[in-house]
Amino acid sequence: MSVFITLEGGDAAGKSTQAAALESWLVEQGRSVVRTREPGGTDLGVAVRELVLHRKGPVAPRAEALLYAADRAHHVATVVRPALERGDVVVQDRYLDSSTAYQGAGRVLDADEVRRLSLWAVEGLLPDLTVLIDLDPRVGRQRRSDRTAYDRLEAEQDDFHDRVRAAFLDLAAGEPDRFLVVDGELPAGQVQAAIREAVRPLLRR
Repeated sequence: MSVFITLEGGDAAGKSTQAAALESWLVEQGRSVVRTREPGGTDLGVAVRELVLHRKGPVAPRAEALLYAADRAHHVATVVRPALERGDVVVQDRYLDSSTAYQGAGRVLDADEVRRLSLWAVEGLLPDLTVLIDLDPRVGRQRRSDRTAYDRLEAEQDDFHDRVRAAFLDLAAGEPDRFLVVDGELPAGQVQAAIREAVRPLLRR
């Protein structure tokens, strides 16, 4: 049986590290895994990622939301759905909850409208499990202190990231059956153990 797992959270929460560790563990369990991300999981996504994260100059909030939705529509149609139809496990770094949090709450757009846009783009596809790695934005900023450059979202002020964090937690509270919330300040091994515990029942379906 196919399984669709997404990882969400603020910048520097450890999503990429945990996605890689989860992929390795799933392969050890004998599962075929597709690990991907948004934006950037396709050639089109790489171009969109450059536009929304690294383009010099402002991008209108609604344009930003539409660009993410366009990338998501293409990514799901060409990567995610084909993998799920093959029976693979898809492990994905960011999905539609990121748009609801970042463009909805962060950019102060209507979060419900942003969510509906993403759901339309993916024809209603929701993950079997969404892992929210929750981290105080100030801890995330400290973790990024050794970087010489930030993308457009990372460079936003703390109040932006506070709104994003609160939105993620609200989403998790509203869909407790889909979300696993893990403390991002825990050691990476403990975070991975919690994720594996939540994933195991999905593999036995």
